[in-house]
Amino acid sequence: MWGGTGAVWGGAGAVWGGAGAIWGGPRAVRGGSGPLRAIARALRGRREAAVGGDHGDLSFRMGPRATPQKYSRKVQLEPSSTPPVPLTEIKSSMLSTKRLFSTSHSSVDPKEMKKFQLLAHKWWDEEGDYSALHSMNDIRVPFIRDTLLNMSSNYHLGSPLSGIKILDVGCGGGLLSEPLGRLGASVTGIDPLEDNIRTADQHKSFDPVLAKRIQYKSSSLEEIVEESMETFDVIVASEVVEHVADLEMFIKCCSQVLKPEGSLFITTINKTQLSYILGIVVAEKIVGIVPEGTHEWEKFVPPEELQRLLEAHGFSVQAVNGMLYNPLTGSWSWMESTSINYAMHAVKSGAEGQTSPTEPLSEMESEQRSATAGTSV
Repeated sequence: MWGGTGAVWGGAGAVWGGAGAIWGGPRAVRGGSGPLRAIARALRGRREAAVGGDHGDLSFRMGPRATPQKYSRKVQLEPSSTPPVPLTEIKSSMLSTKRLFSTSHSSVDPKEMKKFQLLAHKWWDEEGDYSALHSMNDIRVPFIRDTLLNMSSNYHLGSPLSGIKILDVGCGGGLLSEPLGRLGASVTGIDPLEDNIRTADQHKSFDPVLAKRIQYKSSSLEEIVEESMETFDVIVASEVVEHVADLEMFIKCCSQVLKPEGSLFITTINKTQLSYILGIVVAEKIVGIVPEGTHEWEKFVPPEELQRLLEAHGFSVQAVNGMLYNPLTGSWSWMESTSINYAMHAVKSGAEGQTSPTEPLSEMESEQRSATAGTSV
């Protein structure tokens, strides 16, 4: 995958940077002639086939760059038998809208909310705009699960996270909340967008077990602080911090709602030239893995900056792991470099001071726990 002759990255026939690469080489698919140019044609062909026509399906595995459909509404001039909307509902809607776009003392960015509101109904389309987040579960769920198992002496067969209270911040449609709930955790998913919460609630309702283990709230993190001081054992913020308006306030609030010695898991994008090229130019504008305009490079967070903020608010960073997405296979893998995506685990200091990294399980214990726990995901 990395550095070889037919590698995804850096080799002679690489996806990136080689002589016959998709990008940047003398015989590159973009800007030259090369053997992999056919792949680009195939990708374009798949996209055109997926669109089909005026009524075609706009979803396929690599994620289309479909433009939002425009709808026209005709004004109804004829008398209608429909009763007028009650004043209470109008007031409720106005209050909801006011809260939605309020930036006072909040880490919520209204511009980001507008982006995701257009996609709220697409969360559970595994081959659509959120396909990369669906496949990210293959590595982020085991990362959370195995880290917590390494830190705990308690283990429940079949429900390894039983008894653990998790707050999923920016839960969206529940893509990460649901597998954590299946592992036995008690999950609270929050998102400032009510449309996202409706989607998440509807999807979990199909599974009676998840309906009991997961609750969703249309709420900002700041609002949760007011009612849940030091309540949660774990906080997950996956692909969230690059969208918040005030990162330091966000970290401070995480510390306030997390129990002493509780864990914080973050996945995000580094702020490098490479992350700009791959995360925005390639992912959004060329391949269409995510909708164009999803990310702003200025809001990407270097791991050094994130670690500094965490330590300033009483956290001890335990692990930082690089992540790589392969758009050709639609899969994620771990790597040493954090120059693109990365996952971070931090622990809030306990009452007696800073915590220290836990001793890893023996190889046999780790394999046994992971094999058993994996059946529940």
